[in-house]
Amino acid sequence: MSGLQSAANIPELRKRIFFTLAMLAVYRIGVQIPTPGINGEALAAFFAKNAGTLFGMFNMFSGGALENFSIFALGIMPYISASIIIQLLTVVIPQLETLKKEGEAGRRKITQYTRYGTVALSIIQGTFIASGLQSMTGPGGEMIVINPGTPFILMTMLTLTAGTAFIMWLGEQMTERGIGNGISLIIFAGIVARGPAALVNSIQLIKAGEITLFFVPLIIAFMVAVVGVIVFFETSQRRIPIQYAKRVVGRKVYGGQSSHLPLKINIAGVIPPIFASSLMMFPATIGGFVQVEWVQKVSSAMAPGSVYYYLLYVAMIVFFCFFYTAVTFKPDDVAENLKKNGGFVPGIRPGKRTAEFIDKVLTRLTVVGATYLSVVCVLPTILIAKFNLPFYFGGTALLIIVGVAIDTISQVESHMVMRNYEGFMKQGRIRGRN
Repeated sequence: MSGLQSAANIPELRKRIFFTLAMLAVYRIGVQIPTPGINGEALAAFFAKNAGTLFGMFNMFSGGALENFSIFALGIMPYISASIIIQLLTVVIPQLETLKKEGEAGRRKITQYTRYGTVALSIIQGTFIASGLQSMTGPGGEMIVINPGTPFILMTMLTLTAGTAFIMWLGEQMTERGIGNGISLIIFAGIVARGPAALVNSIQLIKAGEITLFFVPLIIAFMVAVVGVIVFFETSQRRIPIQYAKRVVGRKVYGGQSSHLPLKINIAGVIPPIFASSLMMFPATIGGFVQVEWVQKVSSAMAPGSVYYYLLYVAMIVFFCFFYTAVTFKPDDVAENLKKNGGFVPGIRPGKRTAEFIDKVLTRLTVVGATYLSVVCVLPTILIAKFNLPFYFGGTALLIIVGVAIDTISQVESHMVMRNYEGFMKQGRIRGRN
């Protein structure tokens, strides 16, 4: 609490925190504004029936906006998808890779392309969602769309696209004028907003006798342990020692000092679980619409709780960990930059040998990171499916919550350290930082 009081005494930091909270409040208000022409009761019943499909996942990331079909129903997912697509295209298109290396000007140009991609994806998704809603009915057979037709599709597409563009602007404003990463905080707020409902459901299950009081401390202890594991792995680093050779430029001597190259255990972040979860929910989603015998068999075989589900889920997490790490981190570029600046790893020749050494270390770290992500994401699913425990914030959601919290606290602490404050904790310090 003394750390929070010190943060409140810094005018600039206090202004940034209040601005971030105000923008999050605007976002949560927008989540409650419904899109016109929708039967809200029929849509809520539809989502209650399809909670374990893609609709349930996107509804979680949008903070319930998709279930209410509000103006923010698409959430920030189109922006995330556009960002990932642009990152992948930088590997394929040389012009984008050149822009990435041009510093601030190139970054702004790539951000502009990402915005265009977000709008394009929002238009496509909004059109398909509006068209699909016209053919959907609630569990009782009632139509979800009150007045279907082309005017409804155009109005819904424009409304959802404008909502996503506004959320994107809110996120950029929070990043620039607030504290933390705005886009991550929006996802964070959407997931945390469903916490009170999860707590109420747990209390109701306890009162109904479906969960005994004996299991409650075990559930709480398990959640604390999982959070501790996530914090440990997300803040852990493998530090490769770097030595810089001495250089004489004029009358000054540069270099000669020792440093390190920090490599995170989980470089890919939450991207692998998000991709894997999305693909694993396709069979259940398709099975809810296609009433064909073999499709229903595949859907039931790939449902959460089956051995095939767990094996394929872990395999996809491992694959996306290696794939995303290979796309975003280039050992050859790192080795070349070290060589240009007179740096080298002790005992390793500069250039190709250094790149091979970094790649070897990175491969081992990715194996550990993929194992950690698989355990964190699969264990809650097993508990829910096998023991009927209400572990609501498991897997991807918990990874996002803890990761965003760590990043935000680090930025707050950085502002405080710049002004000679001790940070939140006098005795401890966030691991991986000097």
